[in-house]
Amino acid sequence: MRLRNLTPFYVMQILKNAAKYDDAIHFEVGQPDLPPSPKVIAAAKEAIEKGHFGYTPAEGLESLRRAIAAHYKHRYDLSIDPERIVVTPGSSGAFMLAYALTLDVGQKLALADPGYPSYKNFAYMLGIEPIFLSVEADTNYCITPEHLRSQNVDALQISSPANPTGSIYPKELLQELTEYCETNGITLISDELYSGLVYEGNFHSALQISDEAIVIEGFSKYFCMPGFRLGWVVLPPRLVEKARELAQNIFLAPPTISQYAAIKAFDYEYLETVRQTFRKRRDTLYDLLAPLFDLGPKPQGAFYIWADVRKYGKASELAKMFLEKAHVAVTPGIDFSQSVGENFIRFAYTIDEEKMREGVARIASLLG
Repeated sequence: MRLRNLTPFYVMQILKNAAKYDDAIHFEVGQPDLPPSPKVIAAAKEAIEKGHFGYTPAEGLESLRRAIAAHYKHRYDLSIDPERIVVTPGSSGAFMLAYALTLDVGQKLALADPGYPSYKNFAYMLGIEPIFLSVEADTNYCITPEHLRSQNVDALQISSPANPTGSIYPKELLQELTEYCETNGITLISDELYSGLVYEGNFHSALQISDEAIVIEGFSKYFCMPGFRLGWVVLPPRLVEKARELAQNIFLAPPTISQYAAIKAFDYEYLETVRQTFRKRRDTLYDLLAPLFDLGPKPQGAFYIWADVRKYGKASELAKMFLEKAHVAVTPGIDFSQSVGENFIRFAYTIDEEKMREGVARIASLLG
């Protein structure tokens, strides 16, 4: 039974245990501590006052899908037909929809190791076989065509910027992967949830390379709306009608109040302050951690640092010690990799700089 393969998030146990300590410092949680734009909050209140409590179309409000399409025009100068956009309950809903649309039971999905743990769990739930491709610093933790040549897969899932490494797929590599996938009949799915949180280099969407790519995004990270539970997927035109049918049956509709609020989320002046805040935090935390751990180059995006801790011992044991002795919560790499997870800890810079400094100081005192 494939559900037996599902793995729990170690980070959720860390979060639960950390609640015991009033002075706990939280590097473990991958959600922004910043509020959404005031325009989002005002729109949510207005939606409640106007009594928007009913279902919306399964694919989401047309006004929101038009706003998302306008976002692609603003960000990438891409003209995306709003009909190709399906709004989902969180980006998790978008992954389930994309996998169900493109893969049958027993087919194979290529994933990066390390990578976001829910990908494989979504695959297991649908009877899809995840194939883990080991990626390392020499390819900036990115999958390349070379990784795929020895595999027989039906779909490839990439993440840019990636969780937990913060790596970005450069345009040339995106083009190479797209060509390889199209030549070999492989569906390309790109998780671009952190695309607004890029600090180094130029970010390119897979949609800039190919209309056949399936791109997943959402409002939880860059837009600082995790509790609104709203994501979206951009699909090739040939998959849109089937996606609507699936969405009707699986989700019925995305959260209504959240959709009305999200129409106002594209507040670029506010969003730039969000990006700059996380960029400054990245620089601060990187400098604080560098004397303690092997960090490699600064992460290009997202809001995580993937720290090599192997000189001190196993990551899971260190995480336990940090929490119990210093009240500092971190995520051991076993959530993201079965092969190298015990060598790494993920630090999220989703807390203010004062707390980051205090947290690293506590860890440093334990490590001597």
